[in-house]
Amino acid sequence: MISIDEFKKLEIRIGHIVAVEKVPDTDKLLKLTVNFGEEIPRTVVSGIALYFEDMQVLVGKKCAFAYNLEPRTIWGLESQGMILAVNGENDTGNFFSLLETSQNVTPGSVVK
Repeated sequence: MISIDEFKKLEIRIGHIVAVEKVPDTDKLLKLTVNFGEEIPRTVVSGIALYFEDMQVLVGKKCAFAYNLEPRTIWGLESQGMILAVNGENDTGNFFSLLETSQNVTPGSVVK
């Protein structure tokens, strides 16, 4: 269990995925270029490649990201956030779903 004060430290923002590419020599990693309304888009490295037969379907999606994580180097790339998703099992089998917005939300909007 964490306190509400600890939870409040996490900043979740909506990011617009503007480009995606496979990280060479890996099966799972994708390099996402994400617009959060800043001058320079951020790079987010994520292990979601196996869930997308065509990774280009990610371009244009507006998803929730953990925005204020400390940058981390993954396979030589600095990752500046984490995409949020749900995966598990239900009565129809395994599922995976990104946390996407359903409306035209401005990149960088804070999830409250």
